[in-house]
Amino acid sequence: MARKDQQKLIGESMELPKNNFKKAIKTGTHQVGIWNSIAGNSVPELLATCGFDWILIDTEHAPVETVEIQSSLHAISAYENVSAVVRPAANDPILIKRILDMGALTLLLPYIQTVQEAKDAVSYVTYGPNGIRGMAGMTRATRYGTIENYFKRASEEICLLVQVETVQAIEHLEAIALTPGIDGVFIGPADLSASMGYPGDTNRPEVVKVIMDAISKLKSLNIPSGILTLDFDSAKRYISAGTTFTAVGVDMVLLAESTRTLRKRFEQNL
Repeated sequence: MARKDQQKLIGESMELPKNNFKKAIKTGTHQVGIWNSIAGNSVPELLATCGFDWILIDTEHAPVETVEIQSSLHAISAYENVSAVVRPAANDPILIKRILDMGALTLLLPYIQTVQEAKDAVSYVTYGPNGIRGMAGMTRATRYGTIENYFKRASEEICLLVQVETVQAIEHLEAIALTPGIDGVFIGPADLSASMGYPGDTNRPEVVKVIMDAISKLKSLNIPSGILTLDFDSAKRYISAGTTFTAVGVDMVLLAESTRTLRKRFEQNL
């Protein structure tokens, strides 16, 4: 049976989902984000109601397994003005293939060190003949076989962000950023500080200078840059310097801080 005949049997064809996050960063519209590190679909959905432009579903440093991503994507997709970004545990073609098949449109790949690793990442999110993404028709990404020409058009809306977080990666920043198929570069301040010999000291002047120089370089290349910082003043500084997508909070940190603050209020008033 021809594919068009199959679509007639299962329903009308659907449009390729639009990636509002990709469109925004390409046009220079700043996007404020928040990190989701708590597993399950309730917290991502709660975060989706809070007015952020994007939510990062983290599977690298959080106890969130790949199989749980789809329910988080479902929860976030109910809210039109927020985009989901997924960070796989590694720049791995199997993980990336599965996450894309679940319908993720934007990926943030950790620990990209070289141009070759950036090229590999592009190939992992791209169908043949230009890449090695495996083909499967009955997936959430294809709206279960109803998106016409999905395999030819998928790259139009997939957004690939790569994370530079070591001295070595910074040394190759321009070449990584200009790799065809890379849509943005995210600077990882914590790992960068460790790589520079100042583990955990992300506000050390030497670390801040490297970050600011990286943001400036990416701006000159017209490549969107991003960062995560929980410090309000640092966030303002990096946004003013030119970041295009800036994460300013982590759900687990916010929960811990607010809970401890609540307890301290009663310690002081009982």
